[in-house]
Amino acid sequence: MKNYLLILFLFFTLSNAKSIESKIIHSIENEVITNIDIKNEFKYLVALNNSLKELDKETLLNISNESIIREKIKKIEILKNFKVLKLNKDYYELLVKNIYTRLNLKSINEFEIYLKNYDLKIDDIKTKITIDTLWNELIIRKYDSKININEDKIKKKILKNSKIRSKEYQLSEIIFEITNKEEIEKKYTQVVKSINEIGFENSAAIYSFSESAKIGGDIGWINQNSLNKNIKINIISLEVGEITQPIILSNGILILKLINTKNSETTINIENELKKAINYERNRQLNQYSKIYYNKIKKNLDFDG
Repeated sequence: MKNYLLILFLFFTLSNAKSIESKIIHSIENEVITNIDIKNEFKYLVALNNSLKELDKETLLNISNESIIREKIKKIEILKNFKVLKLNKDYYELLVKNIYTRLNLKSINEFEIYLKNYDLKIDDIKTKITIDTLWNELIIRKYDSKININEDKIKKKILKNSKIRSKEYQLSEIIFEITNKEEIEKKYTQVVKSINEIGFENSAAIYSFSESAKIGGDIGWINQNSLNKNIKINIISLEVGEITQPIILSNGILILKLINTKNSETTINIENELKKAINYERNRQLNQYSKIYYNKIKKNLDFDG
């Protein structure tokens, strides 16, 4: 509590001053987190998800604090497995383009101008993209052999529906943790209350441990054939704007919001749909392993603050 009040004090002081002395708030192994790091994370998260502006600063401060802690812990583990924090230039440029395209910007120049509005530079984004990407690569290295995907089953389902009207769903997600089954309804009610009060995007930033939390839970358009049976059953009867009942995953609870739907009369490209379906299921499973591994390494770190 003492540290939290210190963060809060320093944050608001920083908000009203052009320069301020850097104060260490957390120490994790050989990494430190300062009040300025938290402030910069605040700006970064709002730049990626403008709806966060609707939250009160204390809540957003807490989100920023937790977010930068996760980043530092990931960085520590990454440096144990990679020689340098670096990405292939072409791949990095593609990742940056994905970010600014989602923000409805047309070029890297527009993106740089946009970042200036949040007192950020492209290099700030580069570091974060690199850490997130190398973390995902690390999880793939460690858990790819454990991914279980029945490609034949998925392909049969796609083939069965390849020449009929295809439906796509635009979805957002919140994946939250529970310690036991009895906690599901209580936590679900808490999250739904938050959704009703501050919206799904802001609630995703607060409650979701998925990587999509940084962008309000957005997971984009998914073809009905890419969804597993359990998820499909839960969203098929939803109206646009509604959310699902809690969907039980191996290490958490999933809530989906239906943003929009669209129908297509064209014949499905079997190979493309198979690839998208496999990627969706693979990413879903890897996301679960990511959380498991993160919690494991966090327990073993020397954390002060």
